[in-house]
Amino acid sequence: MSEQLADKLKSTTLSDGTNSPGSNDGWKSKLNLPAKDNRQQTEDVTNTKGLEFENFALKRDLLMGIFEAGFERPSPIQEEAIPVALTGRDVLARAKNGTGKTAAFVIPTLERINPKVNKIQALILVPTRELAMQTSQVCKTLGKHLGINVMVTTGGTSLRDDIYRLDGPVHIVVGTPGRILDLAGKNVADLSECPMFVMDEADKLLSSEFTPVIEQLLQFHPKDRQVMLFSATFPLSVKEFSDRNMTNPYEINLMDELTLRGITQYYAFVEEKQKVHCLNTLFSKLQINQSIIFCNSTNRVELLAKKITELGYSCFYSHARMQQQARNRVFHDFRNGVCRNLVCSDLLTRGIDIQAVNVVINFDFPKNAETYLHRIGRSGRYGHLGLAINLINWDDRFNLYNIERDLGTEIQPIPASIDKSLYVYENPESIPRPVNIIKNEQPSQAQEQQQQGGVVQGQPQGTWQGQGTSHNGGYRGRGGRGRGYRGRGDGSGRGRGGGRGPPRESPA
Repeated sequence: MSEQLADKLKSTTLSDGTNSPGSNDGWKSKLNLPAKDNRQQTEDVTNTKGLEFENFALKRDLLMGIFEAGFERPSPIQEEAIPVALTGRDVLARAKNGTGKTAAFVIPTLERINPKVNKIQALILVPTRELAMQTSQVCKTLGKHLGINVMVTTGGTSLRDDIYRLDGPVHIVVGTPGRILDLAGKNVADLSECPMFVMDEADKLLSSEFTPVIEQLLQFHPKDRQVMLFSATFPLSVKEFSDRNMTNPYEINLMDELTLRGITQYYAFVEEKQKVHCLNTLFSKLQINQSIIFCNSTNRVELLAKKITELGYSCFYSHARMQQQARNRVFHDFRNGVCRNLVCSDLLTRGIDIQAVNVVINFDFPKNAETYLHRIGRSGRYGHLGLAINLINWDDRFNLYNIERDLGTEIQPIPASIDKSLYVYENPESIPRPVNIIKNEQPSQAQEQQQQGGVVQGQPQGTWQGQGTSHNGGYRGRGGRGRGYRGRGDGSGRGRGGGRGPPRESPA
């Protein structure tokens, strides 16, 4: 079916004249296009049927948003999913991390929205708050010329604010299941005429943690709704859900292999007490644009972040026990290039797209293939190159073997020297994201003083400051017992993060 559909679409022309002779140059020439991304891409995103976005007969205003966002032509998952989703048919799509799944469901969703109807017309569910923020931003960016109102809502934010916003026109709601159910149950979010129900990272959303909530949410939708599921892995729970709640879904499976081709994977056998020293060596040897470092527990996240800053490197951290405002700030600033390194738990393994990340380090090796796959998928986004380094101790050897077997991949021993062409962008400044190029770090005087056991003058006892960088004018500080974002410095090295840590939050 897909081959026949592709042949038909290649001959498709738009009814509003956008494909008439000379018309393309007219409206396209007025677009505010970003710099062209000339980085090498792998077959994960280049092995297409040759379709263009114009072949999908999309509204011109939507095409404008697509091109102004930097999209040039659809990736394989977009070629497969967009034309089918536009027909209103249920879609069950499986594709690798970082190959354009988000746009594959956002584009048809935006196309089918009627901005003149002031009702919720699409619900997009994601498992984490950070992914909700990112997905809502994609909707706003691609649909900025359409006059469509997008609302994001998650746990940890003000319910009163959500109720107030829903009093106005909202066309698309993006959020985590618990908060959406809360709003629907209070009759604040009216989903009775919402024709589109979308789940990203469907394998996680259909785990035992979320499935009861998802089933309840479906009851608020009309029976003839369109259901679209997207994920990199489809366990049995997805099939069971599909059998119960989807009608003749169009199945897409682009997973001929599980791992991204552009990611080079290495492991290093390291004793636990030598891991920080090994990490310091990696920082000094690798050419890192931005890196994400994963730990298996929230406590280790904070401890490692402290160690990294003591070594003199800029570092943020994020985990599920932090307050939502702090998590949002970390995610926003790291995405915008304020800091080079981010230490986190598995909170950020799902769908997070930061193009500037070229190195992922598993400081703690994951226990299963699914977690490993999602972690290393934070680099090598959209067919670009990336590097994954795993620090392995004796207890991890069986997990290493099992993950290699389950994913059908080989993780090589780390060589004495890693070829930069495997993961380094020649011109990092050309990455099509608002990434500030961070200068080489050297330990600040304040850090040196702290590492020697001193306390920076004017700073509360128990605090510590991270690497200061010239572009943000200050350091990051963390309260001695606080579990949150390091407060902004004032340029003198005095962090303003303090106070007690927040209570434990739910994962959503």
